Formats: sequence, structure tokens, C-alpha cells
Amino acid sequence: MEFINLVSLIPIVVKILFVCVGNTCRSQMAEAIARSHGHVATSAGTHPGEEVNANAMRVLTEGGIDCSGLYPKSLDDVDTTGQDKIISMGCGVQCPNIPIDIDWGLEDPLGQSIEFYRFTMQRIADLIRDSVDEWTDA
Repeated sequence: MEFINLVSLIPIVVKILFVCVGNTCRSQMAEAIARSHGHVATSAGTHPGEEVNANAMRVLTEGGIDCSGLYPKSLDDVDTTGQDKIISMGCGVQCPNIPIDIDWGLEDPLGQSIEFYRFTMQRIADLIRDSVDEWTDA
């Protein structure tokens, strides 16, 4: 008789906060991508913009990732407690009251080609997958 390890079938869910300055591009892409992988994710900025960047929304949509509910949020309006990881996107965010676990050092695609937005989205997806694997020893 062959046994199945049922624990290996349980999806691993990580609660992640992605932090940036404007919360209009990289952190929004990360939030949407992490959610698409079943994680509990939110994003926020120290100085949030007015709306999510149109090219960020475009490449997410092209990738089949749900963009509903994305909007720039202030770090002051987001509950930072209880997060498994708090990740800075690479904007040099300084948050003395928030323990940043990792800074991914991603270049801002704002003003760059649509190809660079696609590259950034793929890089974020890879970082999320690899990081969750590392954090959970999956």
C-alpha cells in the first residue's frame, strides 16, 4: 500500500506587506502577483500616488493576474502587525517604526518601456516564488 504525504498537499500561505514610496507600480504588482499565488498580500507607500500605474495594470492583465481592488494605500492606513514578511521594493524606504525584512532593490520601471514593465513583473514573480520557498523550506 502506498501512502500519500497529505501535509505536502496543503498550500503554504504567507502574509506579506510590500512597501514602496509611491505604491503605484512595483509594490502593486507584487501585491497582485502574491495574491494570485494564494498568499495574503497588501502593499502601501510612504507617500502614495493617486492611482496605480497604467503600464503596471497592463502587464498584470496581460499575465492573467487579477488587478481588481488595487489602489495606492498609505503606510499609515495599513496594519503592519502580524505580517510574516515586510518587503521593500528597492526605493530606499526608511520606516523607523516598521521592521523591513528584505529590500529587493528593484529598479523603478516608471518612465521605462513596456518591456521593462514585463521584465519587472517577471522578476517580482520569481522573487515571490523563490522567497516563499526559502521561508517555508518548501
